[in-house]
Amino acid sequence: MERYKVSGMSCAACAAAVEKAVKGVDGVSSCSVSLLTNSMNVEGDADPKNIISAVEKAGYGASADGVKKSAAAIKDDETPKMIKRLALSVCLLLPLMYVSMGHTMWGWPLPSFFGGNHVAVALIEMILAAAIMVINQKFFVSGTKGLLRGAPNMDTLVAMGSAVSFLWSVYIVFKMTAATDADAMAYMMDLYFESAAMILTLITVGKTLEARAKGKTTDAINGLMRLSPETALVVIDGKETEIPVEKVKAGDIFAVRAGGHIPVDGVVIDGSCSVDESALTGESIPVDKTVGDAVSAATTSKSGYILCKATRVGSDTTLAQIIKTVSDAAASKAPIAKIADKVAGVFVPVVIAIAAVTTAVWLLIGQGLGYALARGISVLVISCPCALGLATPVAIMVGSGKGARNGILFKTAEAVEQTGKTAVVALDKTGTITLGEPSVTDVMPYGKFTEETLLTLAASLEAKSEHPLAKAVMKEAEKRNISPQSADGFAVLSGSGLTATLDGKKLVGGSVRFVGENIIIPEDMLRRAEGSADEGKTPLMFAFDGELCGMICVADTIKPDAEKAVKRLKDMGIYVVMLTGDNERTARYVGKKVGVDEVVSGVLPGGKADVIKSLKSRGSVAMVGDGINDAPALTVADTGIAIGAGTDIAIDAADVVLMKRDMLDVPAAVLIGRKTLKNVKENLFWAFVYNVIGIPLAAGALVSLGITLSPMIGAAAMSLSSVSVVANALRLNLLGVYDGKKYKKSIKREKKTMKKTYVMKIEGMMCPHCQMRVKNALEAVKGVESADVDHKKGTAVVAYDGAKEDLSAAVVGAGYKVVSVEEN
Repeated sequence: MERYKVSGMSCAACAAAVEKAVKGVDGVSSCSVSLLTNSMNVEGDADPKNIISAVEKAGYGASADGVKKSAAAIKDDETPKMIKRLALSVCLLLPLMYVSMGHTMWGWPLPSFFGGNHVAVALIEMILAAAIMVINQKFFVSGTKGLLRGAPNMDTLVAMGSAVSFLWSVYIVFKMTAATDADAMAYMMDLYFESAAMILTLITVGKTLEARAKGKTTDAINGLMRLSPETALVVIDGKETEIPVEKVKAGDIFAVRAGGHIPVDGVVIDGSCSVDESALTGESIPVDKTVGDAVSAATTSKSGYILCKATRVGSDTTLAQIIKTVSDAAASKAPIAKIADKVAGVFVPVVIAIAAVTTAVWLLIGQGLGYALARGISVLVISCPCALGLATPVAIMVGSGKGARNGILFKTAEAVEQTGKTAVVALDKTGTITLGEPSVTDVMPYGKFTEETLLTLAASLEAKSEHPLAKAVMKEAEKRNISPQSADGFAVLSGSGLTATLDGKKLVGGSVRFVGENIIIPEDMLRRAEGSADEGKTPLMFAFDGELCGMICVADTIKPDAEKAVKRLKDMGIYVVMLTGDNERTARYVGKKVGVDEVVSGVLPGGKADVIKSLKSRGSVAMVGDGINDAPALTVADTGIAIGAGTDIAIDAADVVLMKRDMLDVPAAVLIGRKTLKNVKENLFWAFVYNVIGIPLAAGALVSLGITLSPMIGAAAMSLSSVSVVANALRLNLLGVYDGKKYKKSIKREKKTMKKTYVMKIEGMMCPHCQMRVKNALEAVKGVESADVDHKKGTAVVAYDGAKEDLSAAVVGAGYKVVSVEEN
């Protein structure tokens, strides 16, 4: 995806014109234009020169953008310009209003020269109005270009409204020069110079407020950019030398003292310190760093002294990637914006047509040209496509910025919207609900084997494994000063166990089921394994040369905030499922401990994607995992959330990246998405309603009731509409994402009703895949509330009010045999 900067856009119609032009370029597969950031994301293999040429032919400017490297790159230059224009306009508008309304309508005094000289008064009004039009000539230049290109925009509406008012008034001035004093005085009421000037000034007021508010929406990005230090202490020839951070290269050695900012991403090669990473992750507690630990740009050393080797510099640093992620999210478009885009594409031509018809209708029913023009001009200036164009991107920008400040990164606008629609959250157990750092709790040798020999054999087998359980075993062996022996023929069976050869004899280790397929496990050890599993421990069996060596139990600590996080998800009406490859007893213990709605155990990494597919029948599914072995499930889910990604924010499978391992960030991400989506809907609603109500009023639909809108009031309303949309989006900055009171139900959870419970005995289920297939078949039966299937026991417990024959038919249809169905 390539990023471009677009200049010259003033409203949603402009953005639609640019998007249409770029989509017509050969090689462009998709294009998204953001009015908020004046940027454009383009996908495809088109030549950048052709893309820029297409934008320029559409009447706008474009340049390759890329990742901005400093806060100055997105400095708000527009607001100061608008303030200057507004100040000059107001300075001229005040005397114009004094003359046109104060003197003409209320008799306010003027120099004696103007006494009874109505033409002179009219000329003063004309000169002041013309000056204001020159100051705001941008409306006329942009509006005329748009009209000539066949793509009129908001500036076209403003320019037409102001120009028609001015030209009509000039015509009246010429009539006044040939009229008597009495007629000239009467003509004064037909002058609209103040309207021509007031329209421009009020629109400028709105544009100034809008520019200021839009500037605030980029505060999150600007704040991140300001975090990056400007210099670095690089060690050159053994001496610390301060150089600009842009000159630091990968491989350079740099030093960081207490209180100093880390300039680029690197690895500690000497020393130790405590680092405040809150700027990137939102984590307020400093993290201790020592040799071998990674450090990130823009974080701060609180104490100690370290030497680091630069690993990622410039646009490759974690900070730059975060800025790019937030910027891309703001520049992309949420699906909900498509409605506004379609309307914006035809909005201005339709409004011009309505204004023309309005003028013609009032003339046909006998009103004067001046009155008819006033109604047509009111239609032109009250219509505002800007509010439609800004409704989505401002909310997305503020929402994603709010997330970024708390270590929650939404990659695209679609990710923000989809997260807000989440109805089901599937949580991977290891590393998500638990710390992912299991430790050995029990060592139970069997027969002739001792604890030492059991641990020696286990360590010899697990030495080459990267699995967290293997690391726990190795850590225990190291603690007891037990060294592993060299094993050959190491093989991993994903999600099941390990095999190897030691001294020419087969060494096996893993789950009870896996080891049980190789040897016969005594009943007493099976009971001990079941008892350990009931306590939330994972029993690992080991066998050597066909004999059972014993069992090592490993337990993973549940995160302290896991229960609270699950409760918050459930409080929002979300159905929470825990997925794990662990045995059923361990999984159920953990699931019950944290309070999830459903536990799916014994699922291999590849099978998690199938579970996610089945959960989609309940609504939009968010999968939360570590982003590596859970990649298939993260991809299949409507929203993939990678938790504890730290500096690795470029995980392809994830739509949302949580920088910390804090479980509370999961409901926080959903809350931000939900509130942002609600904000977008509010903005779109008011933008549509404003035009639906405002245009008929401006056209004179309620004149019979004495309700009319003058062009000046219409211009003021037009300005306020855009400002109100941006201001509403800025409210998201006030959202307390970790405030438990904010987690209220907005998706109704199904009420649990008392149903019959059937216990089914089923033959033919051999694995977790069979279990899931039967479960899906049963839950597909209308009226089934839940189906708890166990392939090991060959049973299914079903909550259902209907006939048991329906359940039998569903299981048989899935390819399995029903032995019996009994009501419990």
